[in-house]
Amino acid sequence: MNLEVPSVHLSKARRATQLIFLVCGLGMASWAPMVPFTKDRLALNDANLGLLLLLLGAGAMLMMPTSGWLVARFGSRIIMFFAALVMAFALPLLLTLTSTAATAVTLFLFGASIGAIDVAMNTHGVQVQNLYGKPIMSFLHGLFSVGGLLGSMGLGFLVKLGLNPLYAILSIAVIMVLITVTQYRYLFEAERERQITAQFAGSDEKPTGKTQRFGWLQGSVLFLGLMCFAIFLAEGAVLDWSAIFLRDSKGVDAEFAGAGYAAFSVAMATMRLVGDKLVARLNSKTVVVGGSLLSALGLSIAILSPWALGALMGFMLVGLGAANIVPIFFSAAGRLPGISPTVSIAAITTMGYTGMLAGPALLGLIAQQFSLSVALGCLAFLLALVALSYSVKQQTA
Repeated sequence: MNLEVPSVHLSKARRATQLIFLVCGLGMASWAPMVPFTKDRLALNDANLGLLLLLLGAGAMLMMPTSGWLVARFGSRIIMFFAALVMAFALPLLLTLTSTAATAVTLFLFGASIGAIDVAMNTHGVQVQNLYGKPIMSFLHGLFSVGGLLGSMGLGFLVKLGLNPLYAILSIAVIMVLITVTQYRYLFEAERERQITAQFAGSDEKPTGKTQRFGWLQGSVLFLGLMCFAIFLAEGAVLDWSAIFLRDSKGVDAEFAGAGYAAFSVAMATMRLVGDKLVARLNSKTVVVGGSLLSALGLSIAILSPWALGALMGFMLVGLGAANIVPIFFSAAGRLPGISPTVSIAAITTMGYTGMLAGPALLGLIAQQFSLSVALGCLAFLLALVALSYSVKQQTA
């Protein structure tokens, strides 16, 4: 079957997908500068904060495998729509709730919306990429990083200008809702997504429910998932702990403690926006291995530097190194033969976000027993291990 999609429709679908990635990054990163305020408002220590963050991860991990099934059944655009709205409505609550239990429930729902939209938007992005016939995933993830920059700095900047924090986060939430509502109609409908999946399937056989369930257990899926775990753990560490690290270890004011994630996001966005050309010029092994080592170096600099500026430079190196690794993994997952993208992407997203959303809780436990610097040092070692593992895997493939 040859699916013909008018170029104007394909262009609008690509733009809509780009903006959904932007919304996801904006909503997710807006949480970063709120973490220190939440810790202080609820009087939490590092270990208790880590456990609270674990609920955010639990919500995402619960929804990710479920989202693969929901996307296959109802289409990705309806999942993106409702997930984005939940993210937008949760943000003001996370800024104002004074009950630890209520905050935990809201974080769980916030995490569930992140898990749902991530699977849906990456599945949709891979389908758009397949129709385009050229790489676009790095640029899509680049816009996610742009959203991360706007979210991490936007709240603190608006508050510094004198705007009430609640009004500031409400402004961000309204922007998210407006983008989602206006772009919804340009995303592919469920039937068109099924046609695209059938056209670009790696096998002539239609995957059965049993095949898709066992697709999670294939070695190629598990390996990509484990690699995503480590890279997403690095991203999650910067998201959830960089603000506290800069405030408590480097003496940065709370209003600007989100600058660590901002530096990370600027570097990542810059590299991802040019990443499709970079990946085309270099092989995936060079990008993954070199990027992992650069990220490990960046974390080491952030830990060892006695100055806040040095720490910011370190977080920037983490972003530069990790920028194009995950898009490579998602593109590879979307091309695995005999496995629907709704299955493979849901699988590696679930394993990856185990690192981003649950991993920082483990870092909190390490920080409580030793220090946050020791916890970040363990992460640097893990990134070096990723470089070694991927290099060996490519040599034996």
